[in-house]
Amino acid sequence: MADSGPAGGAALAAPAPGPGGGGPGPRVYFQSPPGAAGEGPGGADDDGPVRRQGKVTVKYDRKELRKRLNLEEWILEQLTRLYDCQEEEIPELEIDVDELLDMESDDTRAARVKELLVDCYKPTEAFISGLLDKIRGMQKLSTPQKK
Repeated sequence: MADSGPAGGAALAAPAPGPGGGGPGPRVYFQSPPGAAGEGPGGADDDGPVRRQGKVTVKYDRKELRKRLNLEEWILEQLTRLYDCQEEEIPELEIDVDELLDMESDDTRAARVKELLVDCYKPTEAFISGLLDKIRGMQKLSTPQKK
């Protein structure tokens, strides 16, 4: 799913890490296509490509994304304990939170997670109940749709 490069001449500048993280967020710089006249009095005679600053619009709520990230980190931590191994050695399994949120009841969610953990030799009940507690009240993250 990863792009091999920026699309349409856009480059994402990562925000500088800092306490609180309450900054304006990432910025996108759009580069003028080769041969295009530059903006401003310098025109095309400037040394480097002309950059215009643009803003990124985010479809998802940052708070929900943070909750989801925290949940994923918790799941990884719990799975390393359950399987008694390093993160890289965890058996290939995918706990799809959106799939669980689509299910009608906690019983069907618990059954699905238990099915995914079928080859785990340690008791999984505490993990499953903890997972169900953590996803309760979460919103499903849908894939952004192109218009």
